Amino acid sequence: MSEELVCSKPEEVRNAETENSVEIVITLTSEDPPNNQDHNVNQLTEREAETVCNEIRPNHSLVSIELFQTEEDDDDDSGTHYLNSDERPCTHLQRAERPGNGKLPDTFQTDHLLYYERFKAYQDYMLGDCKTSEVEAFTAEYLEKIAEPCDWQAIWHTDVFDVLVEVVDVDCKELKAKVEMVLPMECETRGCDLTEESMKALLEATLHKVPILELSVVYDESGDFDQTALALEHLRFFYKHIWRKWDEEDEDDDFDYFVRCVEPRLRLYYDILEDRVPAGLVAEYHSTLALCFEKFQEFSSLRSGLDSDSESEQDNISMVEGLRLYEQLEALKRKLRIIENPLLRYVLGYKVNSGQQSCRAKGPRPAGDRVVHLVSASATVHQLQSLIADKLMPHYSGEEFEVSPFHSPDIMCICVCVYTVVVRIIGTLGKYDQRRL
Repeated sequence: MSEELVCSKPEEVRNAETENSVEIVITLTSEDPPNNQDHNVNQLTEREAETVCNEIRPNHSLVSIELFQTEEDDDDDSGTHYLNSDERPCTHLQRAERPGNGKLPDTFQTDHLLYYERFKAYQDYMLGDCKTSEVEAFTAEYLEKIAEPCDWQAIWHTDVFDVLVEVVDVDCKELKAKVEMVLPMECETRGCDLTEESMKALLEATLHKVPILELSVVYDESGDFDQTALALEHLRFFYKHIWRKWDEEDEDDDFDYFVRCVEPRLRLYYDILEDRVPAGLVAEYHSTLALCFEKFQEFSSLRSGLDSDSESEQDNISMVEGLRLYEQLEALKRKLRIIENPLLRYVLGYKVNSGQQSCRAKGPRPAGDRVVHLVSASATVHQLQSLIADKLMPHYSGEEFEVSPFHSPDIMCICVCVYTVVVRIIGTLGKYDQRRL
C-alpha cells in the first residue's frame, strides 16, 4: 500500500519562486491490505509531519533571504564595508612591512585611506550627529561595536620602544587595552636597553593597561582583524588631526560636531596633503595651532590653581592673567576657524599669496651642468661680445656651460629657471645684470 503526504512550501517562498515552485511528496508504503488504510495513515502522526516540514523550511528561508536581499543591505561601509560578510576568506588590507630586518612582525597598512573613506566612517558610523559633549561616548560605542574584545596581537609603539603584546581585554570608555607580553619577548628599542624583566615591571606598574591608540594590529591574512585595525586607525587619526582639547569646553554645545569641526578639519588635512593650500598659509596654520595648544595649557594650569572662595591679592592677579590668556586663546581659535573654513581659506590664501611666484627652485641639475639664460628684448653683437668676454668667460673658463635662447619678459625667465641657474638680463643701453636663482 502507498500513501502520499503533500507538504507545500510556505506562501511567501512560493510567491518568490513561481517559476521553480515544487511540491514535496512523501510516499508511504505498507504491505497491509487496503482495509487498514486509515490505520496506516494514522501512524504518521501530526507531530511527525510537522518535523518533516520543519526539516524542509530552513532551506526555503535561505532562498527567501537571498531573493529579497536589497542593494541597501550590501551598501554597508564603516571604513570596513567589505568586511561585514560572514565569509571572510582573506584580508582586504595591505601589509605594512617593518624597516630593516627586525624581529617584530608586520602590521596592517591603514594610514593610506582616502578622504571619502574617513568622511563616511566618521559621519555614518562613529560620530553621526553627536554634540561635542557626546563625542567621548560615541567613540567608545564605535570601538565596542567594531573592535575584537580580546585574543589579538599588536605592536605597542612608544617613543623609545616597540614590543609585541597580546590583547586580552579592551576598555572602550577609557580607550585602553589590557595586554600581556608575548614570550619570548620581541622588541625594538631606540636609545635605551629593555630587558624582559624591565618590561614585566613596566606592565605591572601600569596594571597591564596601555593606551589603545598606541597599538598597531599585527598583520593577519585571515581577515579576522581587519575591522579592528581600521577602527584603531580611525580613532588614532581623529584624536591626532581632528579633535582639539578645547572643543569640549565650547559653551555653544547645541550644534552638530561633525558639520562644524570634523568635516572642515578633515578637508583641510587632505587639501594640505594634496598641495591645494599655499605653503605660507600652511605654515601659519601650524604655528597658530601650536600656539593655541600652548596658551590652552597655560590657561588650564592657571585655572586649576585658582580658589574661587579666596580673595587674596595673588588670586586676583591670577584671575586677571587668566582673563588675558582667555582672550588670546579665543583670538587664536577664531583664526584657526577662518583657515579651516574652505571658502575663507581660499580668499585668505589668494590675498596673502597674490603676486608671489608659486614655483620653487629644485636645486642643482641632476647632471651637474650649468645653464646661462639671456634675457633681453634685443641685443647687438657688441653687447654679446662684451657679455662673453667680461662676465661669462672669467666665471666659467674652467667648465662647460650652456647658453639658453633669449627670453623676452622677465617672468618667462623665472618660470623656466626651476633649477639653480644664472640669469643674465641685458638692458637696452648695453648694461646687463646678473641674478642667481
